[in-house]
Amino acid sequence: MRKLKNSELGRKTVEEFKQTNKTPIIVVLDNIRSLNNVGSVFRTSDAFLIEKIYLCGITATPPNKEIHKTALGATESVDWEYIENTIDLVEKLQAENVKVLSVEQAENSTMLDTFTPETNQKYAVVFGNEVKGVQQEVVSASDMCIEIPQLGTKHSLNISVSCGVVLWDLFTKMKTK
Repeated sequence: MRKLKNSELGRKTVEEFKQTNKTPIIVVLDNIRSLNNVGSVFRTSDAFLIEKIYLCGITATPPNKEIHKTALGATESVDWEYIENTIDLVEKLQAENVKVLSVEQAENSTMLDTFTPETNQKYAVVFGNEVKGVQQEVVSASDMCIEIPQLGTKHSLNISVSCGVVLWDLFTKMKTK
């Protein structure tokens, strides 16, 4: 086996990315502290053709050199918007018939591996603060909570890891429908 060169990967240009049909998923970042986490979410969202990222509350916005360091240019390809209040965004998205899924350990949450996305349904997935998680008010307003099964001694994953796991899972399930 031989590693492929970047020139052999057939990657889209930013313009091609913007014109490509997107995966019907919106990412909502609820008060994310780490600029590296924000950049990683942009990069993951680019990989899976995510429709849009909303940056809420204290979440930093581009342009920012710390975000750029991990995003590697994905802030230019993935559509994004800043909304101060996450709950206002949740209500707006729900009014547009977007199902809001908080990624959180909660009563009656659905395990990610058993969740089946509905055909022709757009979803918004909310990822919360590194310490406090998704705000309770947002969890309460969400259509449902999905939880990543974890079997070890720790009870949480880094937000950028959680985002990668959830987006990959939803992307593959939606792609096969």
